Amino acid sequence: MIIQHYFMAASLSALCLISIGVRTAHAQTPVGDTLTQAQSANGEYISWREHLIDDPVTAGVNFSGSDGFVMGDIDKDGIEDIVSVHESDAEYDSASFLEDFVPPIAGHVRIHFGSNDPDRWVNVTVAEAEDVPAPEDAAVVDLNGDGWLDIVAAAERSHLIYLQNPGSDARSAQWPRLILPLTRDKGSYIRVFAADFDGDGVPELTAPNKGAQTPGPEDYARSTPVELHTLHGDPLQGDSWQVQVLGNYSIPQNAEPVDIDSDGDMDIVVGTRGESRLIIFENPGDGTLNFTERAVGIYGASMAGFNLEYTDLNGDGRLDIIGNAPRSMVWIEQPERKGDAWNAHYIGSFAPDSHTGYALADIDEDGDIDLIAGSYSRGDRTGDDSSVGVNGALGRIGWFENPGVSGVYEEWQRHDISRRKRGMFDKFMARDLDGDGDMDFLGTRGNSYPYDGVFWLEQVRSVSPRAAFERAREQESDEMPLP
Repeated sequence: MIIQHYFMAASLSALCLISIGVRTAHAQTPVGDTLTQAQSANGEYISWREHLIDDPVTAGVNFSGSDGFVMGDIDKDGIEDIVSVHESDAEYDSASFLEDFVPPIAGHVRIHFGSNDPDRWVNVTVAEAEDVPAPEDAAVVDLNGDGWLDIVAAAERSHLIYLQNPGSDARSAQWPRLILPLTRDKGSYIRVFAADFDGDGVPELTAPNKGAQTPGPEDYARSTPVELHTLHGDPLQGDSWQVQVLGNYSIPQNAEPVDIDSDGDMDIVVGTRGESRLIIFENPGDGTLNFTERAVGIYGASMAGFNLEYTDLNGDGRLDIIGNAPRSMVWIEQPERKGDAWNAHYIGSFAPDSHTGYALADIDEDGDIDLIAGSYSRGDRTGDDSSVGVNGALGRIGWFENPGVSGVYEEWQRHDISRRKRGMFDKFMARDLDGDGDMDFLGTRGNSYPYDGVFWLEQVRSVSPRAAFERAREQESDEMPLP
């Protein structure tokens, strides 16, 4: 067995010239227009068709900066809905916004109520402006025990806010709300999650506070908390909330509940940007919240852990972690013995494009887990800047084909879907939305007003190759070739 760590792979500059799904002869063809070479297990070709769920033009709501989203049956009709957050990201802290773009304290939390038709959604705003200044993430959880999913949103410019589901008229009624008093004007909450860690039937919230929306050198030099918020009473009453600091780190940006050791209770995986490392808070499993902090030593990579995925890739019965390393995507192998190093294995790269959101699913139906991923464009967020060329960091979507358990330590085959001048693809979720038996994906897009919003990608199967990507809009940010 050859263990191939990401730093042992060919140089990234060489990797950029290798697109297994796109031949050299097509180097100047825009990625989305290139004929797909990806195939399913039964030999059909795989391409993708974009469908819009919510965008500012069709909605008539001037939102932008679409970031995290979560799913749950908000109105209890048996169909999953989407809760998305939109931070309005043309300029974060400046008052020099263009009047025809967004106001300085803009921000939106929106619900997309689903139906039996994946192209029919009812989109409503449930919080905006000062209630959710630059919302970055959300969680759906029934906090008041009435059987209806509520929403907690993390605002990058201030606080956590609880939005209580009004019940049967959730689509039209005002959602009662409370800014958690112990979080008000406290810093920059970038993520929020919910889980019942102590098994008492009342969920807790985990939230990393990265200190500042746009951290400067002074922010990296100080530590800010990863918090555990506990509820003792009515969630709309401020004195019902208490906070426990799990630890302080340089730019913490994740605090995700996951049973990482598979012992039946929820642990917490923390990621820090300033320290480029992961930490596990191990649940004691005794009904208390006395977590044990354990460092995650990684051999062959570093991870800041903003977005992570968890699955057993090598079939040893232990959860592994997939995430971003510098300029590449890797998976780290959970060791058999607690405290040993997690070995890093190279998956692939979008370089010079970065990596932002991703999700796991068996895309080609060959029995193993593949990975879809998106990147973060670095150019102008409100126009196709001519200074951003093919070799710049652009907005890409692509997927990586798992070589299978026998070859899981090898580099995964990359299939590019689309590459545009503008776009930040922050998050994906796998669902068979159209019910045709293959996996589709929902996603959010930012950094590209007026094209920001929520969309889904339909997996299309065909007997002969088609263009890799069929876009939803006639007018779009420029589709670009590979570097």
